Amino acid sequence: MKSFDYQRAESVEQATSIAAGGNASFIAGGTNLLDLMKLEVLTPNVVVDINRLDLNSIEPNDDGGLRIGALVPNSTLAADARIRQHYAVLSRALLSGASAQLRNKATTGGNLLQRTRCYYFYDTASPCNKRHPGSGCSALQGQNRLHAIIGGSEHCIATHPSDMAVAMQALRATVEIEQTDGSRRQVPLQDFYCLPGATPQRENQLESGELITAVHLPAPIENSYQWYRKVRDRASYAFALTSVAAVTQLQSGMFSHVGLSFGGIAPRPWRDPEVEALLLGQAPSRQLFEKAADCLLADASGHGGNDFKIPLLKRTLIAVLSEAASVGGDA
Repeated sequence: MKSFDYQRAESVEQATSIAAGGNASFIAGGTNLLDLMKLEVLTPNVVVDINRLDLNSIEPNDDGGLRIGALVPNSTLAADARIRQHYAVLSRALLSGASAQLRNKATTGGNLLQRTRCYYFYDTASPCNKRHPGSGCSALQGQNRLHAIIGGSEHCIATHPSDMAVAMQALRATVEIEQTDGSRRQVPLQDFYCLPGATPQRENQLESGELITAVHLPAPIENSYQWYRKVRDRASYAFALTSVAAVTQLQSGMFSHVGLSFGGIAPRPWRDPEVEALLLGQAPSRQLFEKAADCLLADASGHGGNDFKIPLLKRTLIAVLSEAASVGGDA
C-alpha cells in the first residue's frame, strides 16, 4: 500500500473541503476501498475519515418516504422495521449481499460507490480502461462470465456489483449529494451512474470532493408485491450472475404500478422504462411476460463466457413476474 495522508472530518463541510481538488478518497466502513488500496488499484494521496459525521439515521421525509443517511450500516438498514414493512425488496437485497460481518461495516453511501469486481480491474498487470484509459479491456477476449450483456461498450463490459442499488432503483430512489460549495443537490439513482461508453473511468455523477450524504426513498406503494431474486453460483457471499428487483401492484386484475431493476448484467443497476410501460395497465399472462423479457433483451449481447446470462435473465424475469401475478394481491 502506498503512503497517504489520513484526516478525520468533523463535519460534512470539512470533509468536502479536504477532498476538493485532490486525489482523495472518503472512508467509512472501508470494505471495498481498503482492498483496492492494498492492491494499488486505488492510490489516493488523502484518505478522509467520515465516520464522525451525523449521517447515520433513518428519518421520515415530508412526502411520506424515508431519508437514509449515507453512514447507515447495511445491517441496520435491512433490519429497520419501516424498511422491512414498506420497502421489503430493499431489505431482501441487502440480506442477499456479502456476509453478516461485512454488512455490519458496509454503509449505504459506500455500497452505492463500490467498484466493479472485474478480475482485470483488480489485476494491475492486466490492461484495464477503468484504471488506465486507453490501455484496453482485457475482459472482451478474456474471462467474462460475470460481465455485462447490456449497456457495455468496446471499452468496458464490467458490471456493477451492488444488490442494494438494484433494489433502490426499483423503488425510484434519489441520491443526495453535498457539493464543495456547501449546497446540496439530488440526483435520481437512474441518472447517478454513467455508462462506460468511451470513458469507463467515470462511473457516476460525483465531482471531485463531492460526498453522498443520504438516499431518499419515495412514499411506499401500498399493497405492492416486492421481491428480490438473485441468481448466483452459491447460496451466500457471491455476486449476482443476474438479479431482478420487482415492485408491482395489481388493481382490478391489471398492473397499476411496475418498478423493475436488474443486477449482474450491466455497468449500472439496469432499468428499462419500455419494459415497465409494456406491462403497465395489462393483465398478467405468460405471453405478456415473455414479451417483456424479449423487450428487455432486445439489445443484449454476450461475449462468450457470459452468453448464458441472456436465457438466464429471461427465465428469471418471467419467474418473478409470474410470482407477482399470483401472490401480489389486488389493491
